[in-house]
Amino acid sequence: MKDDRTTIAAWCTYDWANSGFTTLVVTFIYSTYFVQAFADDAGTGTLLWSRGIVISSILIALLSPLLGAAADRGGARRTFLIISTLVCVAATTLLAFVTPDQSNAVLKALTVFIIANVAFEIGMVFYNAFLPTVASPERIGRVSGYGWGLGYAGGLGCLVVALLVFVGLPGLEPLLTLSTEQAFNVRATNLLVAGWFLIFSVPIFLWVRDPAEGTGGIHIGQAFADLKATAHKIRQYRQIIRFLLARLVFNDGLVTVFAFAGIYASGTFDFSQSDIIVFGIVINVAAGLGAWVFGIMDDRRGGKSTIMVSLAALSVATLIAVFAPTRAWLWVAGIGIGIFAGPNQSASRSLMGRFVPERHQSEFFGFFAFSGKATAFLGPLLLGILSEAYGQRVGVSVVVLFFLAGGALLWTVDEKEGIDAAQG
Repeated sequence: MKDDRTTIAAWCTYDWANSGFTTLVVTFIYSTYFVQAFADDAGTGTLLWSRGIVISSILIALLSPLLGAAADRGGARRTFLIISTLVCVAATTLLAFVTPDQSNAVLKALTVFIIANVAFEIGMVFYNAFLPTVASPERIGRVSGYGWGLGYAGGLGCLVVALLVFVGLPGLEPLLTLSTEQAFNVRATNLLVAGWFLIFSVPIFLWVRDPAEGTGGIHIGQAFADLKATAHKIRQYRQIIRFLLARLVFNDGLVTVFAFAGIYASGTFDFSQSDIIVFGIVINVAAGLGAWVFGIMDDRRGGKSTIMVSLAALSVATLIAVFAPTRAWLWVAGIGIGIFAGPNQSASRSLMGRFVPERHQSEFFGFFAFSGKATAFLGPLLLGILSEAYGQRVGVSVVVLFFLAGGALLWTVDEKEGIDAAQG
């Protein structure tokens, strides 16, 4: 499958398929709706939503390495990807029917969201593990960038449909006339996300296959044994350890930005639901372009250099958002974050793809997911606490610390040694 155009296109299409979930549910529409509809004030709503993100992160961190090892042993990476996708689609559909007036509404909404979010991130473990299978080391950076770029385009496409068909704009009625009672037209965007995800996942299910024969089953006991064996020999992959520690920190900043961008725009700058959607569209355009352009830099200069540049730029953009006196400055910050968030994620994935040994791709990408979630609760938790106590500006400022500390740890990574260890 390596460097086959059809396979690469099918692999990249999954990024297009799943980005509607992160864009509409996690970042812009449903998260903002939850904060406004399920809580008495923005501070309490932000705190509740942050708890959902925290619980999701803990579950993802615990399950990802184990399921990754099970997929490697069973040769069932594609099967695991299909199952996790279907679970996410089903849970996202249910979100459309949880209303604030139901008994235990907050618990129901957060429980369904957590199931969807965990299934989504588990699916990303197996999807990412296919990257070194479909792309050669010389092209892995740009292929990862193509995926991220197409993903942001998918998020943009989903937002545009939500804007024109479900929510509308000031002075522009939505094409689909839905009930606005308890904001059903807003909750119905979850149905759009679920359908989008399901339909556009079909290409990867059909054309991307597991690269090697496995035992053909799911053996959790053996997966534990594999993880134990990996732990014993992990020292030979010390650059992976250094990189994952760095990502453990700087990805907390990204997770926090994605989870609270819409909430911050709404609570501090009084953005309406339609304003937030437009904000998200512009950010997705910037992020998609950034991922495509920096994918070439990744292959030429290396993943580490690309990530370091992105972290410096993200720190500056976040500071602009914190001190923004007007909406115009928030737009500047948002576009800056968009341009460099895409390359950060894309280059992180491709660098990991260069570092992982071929026999343990899903397992090591499970650790990659672990590094993205093990402490991911810290950013949302600190932001939620500080926002409730001192306001959202103070809460958002904590993101800069994660970017700077993660960059300092990444500086110690020797990219060449990590690639040599994987090839050996």
